Amino acid sequence: MPSRLYYIHDPMCSWCWGYRPVWDELQMLLPESVQVHYVVGGLAPDNDQPMPLAQQQMIQAHWRTIRDKLGTEFNFDFWLNNTPRRSTYNACRAVIAAKKQGMELPMIDAIQRGYYLQAQNPSDISALCLMAETLTVQHTGFDIDLFKKDISSDEVEGELVAQIALARKLTQQGFPSLVLAHQDRYSNIAVNYLDARQSLQEISALLNL
Repeated sequence: MPSRLYYIHDPMCSWCWGYRPVWDELQMLLPESVQVHYVVGGLAPDNDQPMPLAQQQMIQAHWRTIRDKLGTEFNFDFWLNNTPRRSTYNACRAVIAAKKQGMELPMIDAIQRGYYLQAQNPSDISALCLMAETLTVQHTGFDIDLFKKDISSDEVEGELVAQIALARKLTQQGFPSLVLAHQDRYSNIAVNYLDARQSLQEISALLNL
């Protein structure tokens, strides 16, 4: 069985956005024998209530910390132009619905860019559908009508529950997390937000390369 590197994430996790450049680099450096599997961890369940002001201020502080430490770009107009909700499950559903058409990674990218750079609200199904529509321009064959149907389907809901359960089984270290499955052994891999090669060295040692 090929070795697997599980990437436990949430498309609305700001630290996942901060980690994005290093994660992209790490994937390019991985041995061909390692298969990458994305697992949505479900940062915050469905919630129709506006986010309390104190929580909004706390998350904005996280954004500033990530920006200052990693140089990550954020569009703070999000907090002025939207009614934020502490709710990420819809964004996770969108990723799973897009995966059914082989578009998991483009959808993650569209959500992150829409949220962090364009101040759109991925807690809203309507915003997620607009983000998905951008994929129809870039990727021939992506069926936006099927996506809109799938995002609210029982099948996608079942997969969301399964992925959240898997994420919690694999690690309790939050998002993003890396777990290597090799020869029936599961190992947490340290996430270095500045250096992909540290994680690569750890993975290579476990693979005996």
